[in-house]
Amino acid sequence: MMVSSLPRGKDGSMIDSQAVKSRRSWLIFRGTTWRQIGSDLAYLLPGFLVSLASFIILVTLFAVGVSIFVIWVGLPVLVLCLAVARGFAAANRSALVRWTGGIPPVHYKAANRRTIRGMLHSLSDAQQWKDLLHGTLVSFVFRTVAFCVTITWLGVIAGGFTKWFWRIYLPPEDSDLATILGLDTRLDMNPADAQVLLELVAAVVFVLTLPFITHLLASIDAGIARSLLTNENAALRARSAELAGSRAQVVSQEVRMLRKIERDLHDGPQQRLIRLQMDVESAKRHMARDPEAAQALMDGALEQSREALAELRALSRGIAPPILADRGLHAAVASLATRATVPVRLTSNLDDGGRLEESAENAAFFVISEALANVSKHAGATSASVVVEATAGALTMEVYDDGRGGAHVGKGHGLAGLVDRLAGVDGSMDIASPEGGPTLLRASIPLHAAATQPLT
Repeated sequence: MMVSSLPRGKDGSMIDSQAVKSRRSWLIFRGTTWRQIGSDLAYLLPGFLVSLASFIILVTLFAVGVSIFVIWVGLPVLVLCLAVARGFAAANRSALVRWTGGIPPVHYKAANRRTIRGMLHSLSDAQQWKDLLHGTLVSFVFRTVAFCVTITWLGVIAGGFTKWFWRIYLPPEDSDLATILGLDTRLDMNPADAQVLLELVAAVVFVLTLPFITHLLASIDAGIARSLLTNENAALRARSAELAGSRAQVVSQEVRMLRKIERDLHDGPQQRLIRLQMDVESAKRHMARDPEAAQALMDGALEQSREALAELRALSRGIAPPILADRGLHAAVASLATRATVPVRLTSNLDDGGRLEESAENAAFFVISEALANVSKHAGATSASVVVEATAGALTMEVYDDGRGGAHVGKGHGLAGLVDRLAGVDGSMDIASPEGGPTLLRASIPLHAAATQPLT
């Protein structure tokens, strides 16, 4: 599966291609107009070369694949053909992004091309067939016409403005267009001069209409590419299904965690507290007649209380602490940093008591908590640092340590669970941890509301 989204600016906001188009200029003497013409030509002319290459390669592969499909050898050839079409489509989408500033997302089905079933599943992807259609028939035909019109327009402009210079090198002609039209007679001019004047006027007309022609051709080509090479509805459906699956998985994990906590409380601290109560009651009965037995019972009760406290602390690691609900993420992370087994330097732009979305705070707390726990247990680090930064659009966290490295979500240690937890709030996580260290964990959670005031 592949989902691409609208490009974003340096501030993280989506680029509005309509706003870009609204700034276009049509007056030929403006620099903006010539930059627009250059942008249109940079999109049209290389596009013809890409469509020519895609037409030759894809038609060849498709013809070979279809002709030998009956003996199944054509199946991998067709799969290869669609894969190549997908590559050409990606190149066309990149050019479209550069020209428009943004395009709708695209979605492909996930497929395993190493098996017969996977290859057949790949052939059922409608988007790849749309890529093939664009790369063979549609774009090649239109771009050939657009290329010819564009070159003709540029040729008339270049020839009309320079004919006065190179006309002396032309062989003599019996007649030209100016003579046929009678311009030399009407203007009382030499036929050659009349022809130069006619072509100069044509060049002026063509150069004045150049921005309209190039932009019209580029817009039509872009519209064709956008309609065939993007499928926003399918991409959004796939994204919705992905988010629904990740949220369902998070909910399932929370349910399993609650059941586990319930079992652990019943089998651990609850039994120890019952034993503690029985020992205290027994010690109370022996206090007068057998002080030594009572002392032994009290010692056992004290040990039971210590073990119950240790088990409760272990169970509470999966539960958000009261400080997070009372004072916010900054105070909770500062508490984690002070309890860590290695020195931790905390950098944050959050205020003590300032609040974010509850779901974002909880997810961020558990990410940092699990990361610092891994630093303590597995990294062998001597120091660590935590950076928490909240902006109008996202909450980002970085946990760095100078340990031995080698951390990976596939190796467990709770990191795989963090990916699922972050997916439940549309977040993402990246880990850079080469063997030998250091390790950098970076997570990001989108924020849909600004930070609130401190709770009172």
